[in-house]
Amino acid sequence: MSEITSTSSLGKWSQRLLAAIFLGGQVIIHLLRGKIHRRNTLEQMAVVGPDSLFIALLTAVFVGAVFTIQVAREFITFGAGNLVGGVLAVALTRELSPVLTAVVIAGRVGSAFAAEIGTMRVTEQIDALLMLKTDPVDYLVIPRLLACLLMMPILTLLSLVTGMLGGLIIATNIYNLSDTQFLDSARNFLGTWDIISAMIKACCFGVLIAVIGCSWGLTTTGGAKGVGQSTTTAVVTALLIIFISNFFLSWLMYQGTGSALLQGF
Repeated sequence: MSEITSTSSLGKWSQRLLAAIFLGGQVIIHLLRGKIHRRNTLEQMAVVGPDSLFIALLTAVFVGAVFTIQVAREFITFGAGNLVGGVLAVALTRELSPVLTAVVIAGRVGSAFAAEIGTMRVTEQIDALLMLKTDPVDYLVIPRLLACLLMMPILTLLSLVTGMLGGLIIATNIYNLSDTQFLDSARNFLGTWDIISAMIKACCFGVLIAVIGCSWGLTTTGGAKGVGQSTTTAVVTALLIIFISNFFLSWLMYQGTGSALLQGF
């Protein structure tokens, strides 16, 4: 009985994932037509950006601090304390800032998208939109997608700066490293491509979060219980897709041998 249930659940999940892919295609077509609800987009930008700023920055501060604690003690032991800032900068820029910001946004905003649109679906508000000749993709999905697409790079950049600040505080106060040395190391290690790749990752993750959250909301069935299940599954799916896509993006962006460590010396 449990095997049948798990198989049906996997089949339903696969159908909803396919629906999310089709929704992504619909969004591209609608965007090419230039149909954008500006007021809805600005409202969603406020939800994704300013309303999520505090938790994203708080996460970044402690991630930068913890990473510095783990790295600095080992590097100082080997006489490489001058590399701590650069290693932290590379780790935050290439991986930690985009991914952890996406995780925070998926949990906070992706779940809200699925819950809001799912509630509209089970209470037949989306049917009412269709009766009024208003396309749900134009009215509900595109503003949320644009909000995530525009706000995620900004949040990621701010998380990077805040994470470096957290690392700097730990490095200077606990390990007595020079702040000038720390920041010079970060500047020497980081390249323009590192920042660009972080922004590309952030944009991709933002689109994925919005599409998955909205698609799971639009395919919600079963009343209040269905809304709860859609919200949970949307967040889990978004996190899974973020981690998988992060692997492929990193593989494409950072092929070959690295030169950041050579630049740091």
